Amino acid sequence: MNRESVARDNGSSGAVTSLEAAVLERYGNAAREVEACLCVPGNYDQGLLKVIPDEILAKDYGCGDPSRYIREGETVLDLGSGSGKGCYIMAQIVGAKGKVIGVDFNPPMLELARKYQETIGDRLRYHNVEFRRGKIQDLRTNLELVDQYLHENPVRTVADLAGLEEFEYRIRREQPLVADESIDVIVSNCVLNLVRPEDKKALFTEMYRVLKRGGRVVISDIVSDEPIPEHLAKDPDLWSACVSGAFLEEEFLRAFEDAKFHGIHIEELRSEAYQTVEGIEFRAITVTAYKGKEGPCIERNQAVIYRGPWKQVVDDDNHVLPRGARIAVCEKTFEIYSKPPYQDQFILVPPREQVPRDKAGVFDCSRDHKRHPRETKGMEYNVTQMSDRVCGPDSNCCP
Repeated sequence: MNRESVARDNGSSGAVTSLEAAVLERYGNAAREVEACLCVPGNYDQGLLKVIPDEILAKDYGCGDPSRYIREGETVLDLGSGSGKGCYIMAQIVGAKGKVIGVDFNPPMLELARKYQETIGDRLRYHNVEFRRGKIQDLRTNLELVDQYLHENPVRTVADLAGLEEFEYRIRREQPLVADESIDVIVSNCVLNLVRPEDKKALFTEMYRVLKRGGRVVISDIVSDEPIPEHLAKDPDLWSACVSGAFLEEEFLRAFEDAKFHGIHIEELRSEAYQTVEGIEFRAITVTAYKGKEGPCIERNQAVIYRGPWKQVVDDDNHVLPRGARIAVCEKTFEIYSKPPYQDQFILVPPREQVPRDKAGVFDCSRDHKRHPRETKGMEYNVTQMSDRVCGPDSNCCP
């Protein structure tokens, strides 16, 4: 007994199980024979496709190009890696010092991705890609270890089932598929919508778990402009076609918020609809988001000034930031604003004299958030300094 057989055996017992079985069957077949019009074609850097065999290129099913947001040397996790095309593209971007891990649930897709693994690595002159079998909403359980256990220990009794559960518990703890805080950036290309509704919260929690502090996600997926009615949500064909499992546009972004991501940004939302069903339009979207706003709020007399153009903005921690005003922030927020995606939007105002961390107090999050200039200059600051070059050092306007 294995996971696929369980899904197929129970497929008639409920819509939820049949949805997962439909995804397994459809994408398993798509690994063997090309299925046209499955998801949305993307425009990739053609130079990065030269080392990838035609069979992989032809059996790629996605709706965006997360690889555009990857940098050299990073460790990348590709959720729902499919034929491996995205992994092999990103392998060239991260280079020999980086690493790409693909996770997929579908054995035929994994077989295809691994088929050319050595050949592509030899062409690149480095081997930095690996593929692991698991569910993207459960990045602790290595399903190949589970399959191996089931092959050696078939489940025929309740006692056998208890043994399987104990084995799964142990490998999740001792040999997780993806370890805590081990990934620089997570990508996914039109796969999150295929996860069962009741597993979507766990999916975002797992993404957050495996990311390093300061890490980010780059997710391309399908969203709807209206709520999806129940009869469409239960349609296995529409579900496996990346339609009826789509997030509502606003709920997609809220899912990142609820999982504690910050800096959530829509990189792309296609104007043309991928599919339109009963008047509901489905579009491809790419979103980036970051991990790392946890931690104590320490007072070190730091401030930030929002540049504009909006009159004011509100961040993910409900800081209200009027344009041009010196706003008091804790050390954690000050550091966050100094990095992507915020750094171009703020002027950072450090204190004239640094407050040692061992002497820093707790930042009062309930205070009026405006910071008086004397807090950063020092209350006793009383310097007078005049310059005869008021127009600047390179100007000829001064007498």
